[in-house]
Amino acid sequence: MSSGGKRRSLLANAIESIGAVQPVGHDESTPAVAPVVEERPSETAAATSFLERRGAGLDELSKTVKKLTIRIKPSECTIWPGNARDYAQLTHERCASLIDSIREEGTNREPVVIRRTKNGAAPYELIVGTRRHFSISWLNANNHSEIELIARIETLDDEAAFRLADLENREREDVTDLERARNYQHAIQAYYNGGRIQMAERLAIPRQNLHNLLQLAELPEEVISAFAEPGDLKVHHGMRLSPMLKDASRKSGILDAARIIFAEQQERRDAGLARIEGARVFERLVAASAEKKPKTAPRSRPAVLSQAGGRIAEVLSDSKAKGLTLNINPQAVSTVDEILEALRPVIEKAKFSR
Repeated sequence: MSSGGKRRSLLANAIESIGAVQPVGHDESTPAVAPVVEERPSETAAATSFLERRGAGLDELSKTVKKLTIRIKPSECTIWPGNARDYAQLTHERCASLIDSIREEGTNREPVVIRRTKNGAAPYELIVGTRRHFSISWLNANNHSEIELIARIETLDDEAAFRLADLENREREDVTDLERARNYQHAIQAYYNGGRIQMAERLAIPRQNLHNLLQLAELPEEVISAFAEPGDLKVHHGMRLSPMLKDASRKSGILDAARIIFAEQQERRDAGLARIEGARVFERLVAASAEKKPKTAPRSRPAVLSQAGGRIAEVLSDSKAKGLTLNINPQAVSTVDEILEALRPVIEKAKFSR
C-alpha cells in the first residue's frame, strides 16, 4: 500500500475513533454530491432466505460506499487556527510538487477535511489539508480557475479537530518541529487546561515527547530568530538549550550570541550568501552558554629600587619553603655595586629557613 493510502486509512480510523458524526444528506447551501463506490469481491456467504441474502447485500454495500465528498472553491473555507501548519509560511516553492501533481490530475486526489461554520467569514472551516488548500488557491490565481477543492465534511469539536489534524501532521515531514511545538503549546491550554498527562493520553504519545516539544515552544524569540529557517530548529536543540536558559549565569551569554547570529543571518541574506546552518547556530549558542569566570587581577610583586628610585628587580617569591627568588632586570644603566646595594636589604629581610 502506498504512503498516501496508509495515511488515508489512518485518518479514516482516527475519525471513527474520535467519534465524528457524519452529516446526513445536505442542505440547499451544500453542493450536490454523489456517493463514490469502489468495486470489491463479494463475500461468498451462504444465504438460506431472501431476507438473509438482502441483509448480506446491504452489509456489503455499507462497506463499499465511501463517505460523501463535495467540490468547493478554496475561498469558501477559512483555515482553522488550531492547525499546526503556519499557512503564512506556505509558498509556491514549498508546495511546488503538490501544485504540479494537482495541475496534472485536475484536482486533489486526497480530500481535505472541513467542518461547517456558524456565522463565519466562509461557509466552511478547513481542519486537515492546508497545503492542498494553498496549492489549489495558487492554481486558481494562476490560470487554473476551473480546479476545485475536493473536501469531506465532518462534525468535530475543537479538541477532536486538533487530534485529527495532529495525526495527519505527524505523517508530514514538511511540518517543522517548531510549528508542531507551538501548536501543542496552544492546545494544552485551550483543550486540556494545562494537563500534560491528559493531553499525552488523548494523543497517544509518550509524556516525554510532549514535554520535549513544549520546551521547544518556550524558547525565547531571540534564540528562535537566530535560526535562518524554522525547519533548522529541532526538538533536540530545545532539549539542550532550555535547561541552560533557566540558568541565569548562562542565559545572558546565549541571548547575546543569538542576537549576533541573527544580525549575521540578515547580512548574509542581503548579500545573497548561504545561511548559517542550524547545526552551526546550535553549536555557537551552546558555546556561548559556558559560565564565564571573572579574570583574577595579576598579583603585584614587590619591586626592588635603587637609591635613585630606578627599578632594579622584583621579588618573585619569598618564603621559608622556597626561599627568595628575584628577577633582576634594571630599567636604567646601573653598576654592579648599585645593584648589590639595592639587593642587600631584601636579602637581609628574606624568610630563609634558619
